[in-house]
Amino acid sequence: MKNPIKLTIDEPVPGSFIWTLLETDPDGAPRKVLRSAEDGYESYEAALASGTRMMDAELRRETTH
Repeated sequence: MKNPIKLTIDEPVPGSFIWTLLETDPDGAPRKVLRSAEDGYESYEAALASGTRMMDAELRRETTH
């Protein structure tokens, strides 16, 4: 893997959760946004599940390139 990826979940508006995938440096500090949810999710759990799927896809993509 090139750089570690961090998944964050934020609630910018009450009841709307957004996941973001961040590329980090080796110490875990965010460097840049890789992907972010286009729409908010109604629950933290739904955003977490969607973000985890996207992170898995991103990690698989990295290992094939």
